[in-house]
Formats: sequence, structure tokens, C-alpha cells
Amino acid sequence: MTEDNEEEQAGGFLESKFWKVAMIFLAALLIFVGPTYVPYLLGLVGVDYFVTIAVGGVLFVVGIVLMLFLVRKKIIT
Repeated sequence: MTEDNEEEQAGGFLESKFWKVAMIFLAALLIFVGPTYVPYLLGLVGVDYFVTIAVGGVLFVVGIVLMLFLVRKKIIT
């Protein structure tokens, strides 16, 4: 596959500067806010401790995967 075909498969939404910035912001938000504030807020609502830790961990992993995707597509260099 050529490099052009790989960029087209990534989705047309990554062509826009707005979406590039939005995806980077979302990844950073998931990495930093996911394992800290989300479990705290879930704990205030009364959700079990282990569930809040699991949700925070999942959000952290999703943020890391999104960041790796952006690095592989050379949006973040």
C-alpha cells in the first residue's frame, strides 16, 4: 500500500486541523483526567471503589491507544 492510501483509510476527518487538535486534546484528557477525576467523581456518587479504579484504568488505556494511533498516523511527531 502506498502512503496516500494509508492516510485515506485513517479517515477523512483527520485531514482537518480542527479534528487533529481535537483528537490530541481528547487523548490528553483521557490520559490525565481519566484515572484521576473520573474515579473521584464516581466515588462521590457512591459507585464501588473497585469499579471506579477499573473505569479510570480503562480510560487511561483508551487515551494511550488513541495517542499511539495519532503517533502512528504522524499527526503527533
